[in-house]
Amino acid sequence: MRTRRVFLKNSALAMVGVGAAPLWLQRALYAADGPNARKKILVAIFQRGAADGLNVVVPHAEKAYYDLRPTIAIPRPGSKDDAAVDLDGFFGLHPALAPLKPLWDAQHLAIVDAVGSPDPTRSHFDAQDYMESGTPGRKGTNDGWMNRALPRAEGKPSPVRAVSLGPVLPRAMRGVQPAVSLQSIDAFQVRNPEAAKMFEEMYTTAKDPMMKATGKETFEAVAMLQAIQRQAYTPAGGADYPRGQFGQSLRQIAQLIKSDVGVEMAFADIGGWDHHVNEVAQRPGDGILANKLTELGKSLAAFWQDMGDRMNDVVVVTMSEFGRTARENGNRGTDHGHANYMFAMGGTVKGGKVYGKWPGLEKEQLYEGRDLALTTDFRDVLGELVSRHIGNGNLQGVFPGYDPKLVGLV
Repeated sequence: MRTRRVFLKNSALAMVGVGAAPLWLQRALYAADGPNARKKILVAIFQRGAADGLNVVVPHAEKAYYDLRPTIAIPRPGSKDDAAVDLDGFFGLHPALAPLKPLWDAQHLAIVDAVGSPDPTRSHFDAQDYMESGTPGRKGTNDGWMNRALPRAEGKPSPVRAVSLGPVLPRAMRGVQPAVSLQSIDAFQVRNPEAAKMFEEMYTTAKDPMMKATGKETFEAVAMLQAIQRQAYTPAGGADYPRGQFGQSLRQIAQLIKSDVGVEMAFADIGGWDHHVNEVAQRPGDGILANKLTELGKSLAAFWQDMGDRMNDVVVVTMSEFGRTARENGNRGTDHGHANYMFAMGGTVKGGKVYGKWPGLEKEQLYEGRDLALTTDFRDVLGELVSRHIGNGNLQGVFPGYDPKLVGLV
């Protein structure tokens, strides 16, 4: 039934997303001062490909880090121009993430290290599936943790209360609660008004209750997005988003949130983190990892600047399916590992601190003798954000079979 509902909705969006919003739908728009305004919002960022957490959050006071990575380690703070940006005397950020340092200093950005999924898989597909379903090691879970985490709706829920920027609805958002995926807000435009009217009539007069409900949700979402289209959007505070897909995804999430249309969950991907070869250039601060982190750091900083005081309502959390090997390989890269890092910023996040127990990088401290060991389950981080920020205390329902242990982030 859930699969059929997702199919119906995606089909309706594909058919109607290029059509006009009829007048009856325009009247269904949610007023900015209605029950959907100023909700607490969670934005999840997935770094697909397994980011190298040890070169992102650099343990520069750990001698073994430099022993394990003689050619790709990020230099200690103060040693070179492209050295790590010191955070607390032990950890530092990759220099490409310097735009996030002011957020750390203002205690708006927190880091959880040695965090991830307890499942030992090194398969991208399986690890991403487990993290998005929120049930590591269980392949039979039909829905995603973000869908289950949506709190009980008060009154009529917004058709865009859960929205993903991308071509398909991510695993994390699939489930019985309505969720919408779109490439961009501007993609919804009139091309065939007659076809749009035909599909509206087909869905609204359908005898199948699921088709009728799905069609109504779809048309309402389209109407809302087209109403937002008509309002020119200029990021606030001089925020300058990178021109790539990820930066523009965050820009549109900011636009949706500030339009007060009832967004409660948002999701965006940033891929390209599987760096087996030439992870860093001759200068450690350059190369493919640095390029990805530049995009990530500048996009997150622009989102913060654009949102202004609305960040009091918003928490952004990042994740990646697993980390990389502690030791560099023979190609100036790293291979699939285990534990990693997560960022959390905004809302009531208690930033300026690295959370989690550091396991060390000596041979006997590594997981299976090769990877950063895991000391914090990713569900502990997400569970705390769901319960204390979003306000959904039913964590057994969100993460079945697991009892999250609060980290102290919020």
